Amino acid sequence: MPRKTGLGRGLEALIPGSEPAPASGISSVPVDRIAPNPRQPRGHIDPKELSELAVSIREHGVIQPLILTYDEGTDQYVLIAGERRWRAAQEAGLEKVPAILREAGDQQRLELALIENVQRADLNALEAAEAYRQLTEDFHLSHDDVAARVGKSRSAVSNTLRLLKLPAGVQQALVDERISEGHARALLALSTPQAQAAALRTILNHGLNVRQTEELVRKLNGQKPTQKVKPSPSPEVLALEERLRNSLGTRVSLKRHRKGGTITIHYYSDEELDSLIEQILGET
Repeated sequence: MPRKTGLGRGLEALIPGSEPAPASGISSVPVDRIAPNPRQPRGHIDPKELSELAVSIREHGVIQPLILTYDEGTDQYVLIAGERRWRAAQEAGLEKVPAILREAGDQQRLELALIENVQRADLNALEAAEAYRQLTEDFHLSHDDVAARVGKSRSAVSNTLRLLKLPAGVQQALVDERISEGHARALLALSTPQAQAAALRTILNHGLNVRQTEELVRKLNGQKPTQKVKPSPSPEVLALEERLRNSLGTRVSLKRHRKGGTITIHYYSDEELDSLIEQILGET
């Protein structure tokens, strides 16, 4: 059975009547009267993917309607969700696109765009972090509030926000996919930007994986290295660790022994520890 994420419920709460709209609820809106969402969290759209989508739209049309809101000040429709479809429709030469019209303020535009991108896994970690930052700083939402809106755990939101503390060079390496989010989180344990930048160079020069990066960070922090190199976990164990990581929003290590085993849950701040305890104990 597919794991429920809670995103559908959050979308219904943010878009009144967000169940599939009947044909009569869909309008046909001129492409040139649509403006991009100024709060769109995604900063980059891959040109190749956009071209491929344009080819599909040219042949089949826009299957899923855009979600728009009307701005009386500019007499334009502002995108809430569907920027890729809108840009691909422009590239495909369409004059009009199907759209569902909703009333939405500035905060809702950001929330809905964020939810759609999270559902489609379209955001990189830093784009998600910047969107979370806007919700917490510009609209004064708590980490719990943000987590509820996007169907994530509070610790996952807090961990993602911490990526914004990394120096620009490390953030760019993450955007360029030269390192993973796991690498970036490990580097957060270093106390200065200079140390983080130096560790990044070592990671890139030697092709370190996440576990090796964590070992490097421990050494740089003056901690004793592990006594011996242990065999790599089986694919089954790695899959279970991934499921636990996605659920709890932090790194989880699973070790099997001859009888039973251990689960180690890693945390990186007191706030994250509190959140993990609440999740495990089912407290609110």
